[in-house]
Amino acid sequence: MSITAERKAEVIKGNARGANDTGSPEVQVSILTERIANLTEHFKTHAKDNHSRRGLLVLVNKRRSLLDYLKREDASRYTDIIAKLGLRK
Repeated sequence: MSITAERKAEVIKGNARGANDTGSPEVQVSILTERIANLTEHFKTHAKDNHSRRGLLVLVNKRRSLLDYLKREDASRYTDIIAKLGLRK
């Protein structure tokens, strides 16, 4: 259910704003999106796993908060990240 170190490094490299960037909102949102996708796959076979479902809701809310912050601070970065991750229709 969690992501591997290699996959996490790929996600960070693909969304980092600089060479050593691991904490920008874009990186955090992309890591959360990867974890949310993994949990969504998990629920296809484990529909009654309510403990993990609560964790999924926590991740979704944290991602939403980060996206709200990014939208408030820099709208162009917000639109770039949602387009890159395919979060909005």
